[in-house]
Amino acid sequence: MDQTQLRMMELSYQGYYCSQILLILGLEAQGKENPDLIRAMGGLANGCGFASGPCGTLTGAACLLSLYAGKGVDDEYQDEGLQYMLRDLGEWFSQTYGERYGDTTCETIVGDRSEMRQRCGAIVAETYTKVLELLIAGGYDVAVGK
Repeated sequence: MDQTQLRMMELSYQGYYCSQILLILGLEAQGKENPDLIRAMGGLANGCGFASGPCGTLTGAACLLSLYAGKGVDDEYQDEGLQYMLRDLGEWFSQTYGERYGDTTCETIVGDRSEMRQRCGAIVAETYTKVLELLIAGGYDVAVGK
C-alpha cells in the first residue's frame, strides 16, 4: 500500500466521501486547501445523495479534471483538452466498473453494501490513478494546477 492509498484510508475514516477524497488529494498535490469546495463535493457522494445517481467517484473525478483544466475566473478559458479527458474518463469508468457491476450508479456498484468500504476504496484509488494518467498525458503538472 502506497502513501496515497494510506491517505485515502485516513480521509475515509475521518468521514470524507469518495468525491471529497479525490478533490482533497488534488488540492493537497497543489499545496492548497479549500474547505468550501470540499463541502460542496459532498453533494456528489452516494449517487448524488439518492444512491440511484452516478457513482460519486466518477463525478468527483470529472470535477478533479476540471480543477486543472476548467474555467474558474472571467478572463480564463476552459482548456481544449478537458472534454477529451472527460470522455476518456467516462469511457474507462464505464468499461471498468459499469461492465463489472452492471452499471455506474452508486446503488449498483455498492450492491448490498456488505463490501462497500473495500469496493469503494479500490475504485477511488484506481480512478485517482486514471485521473493522474489523463492529466499527465494532457501535459498538466499535478503539483501546479491551473
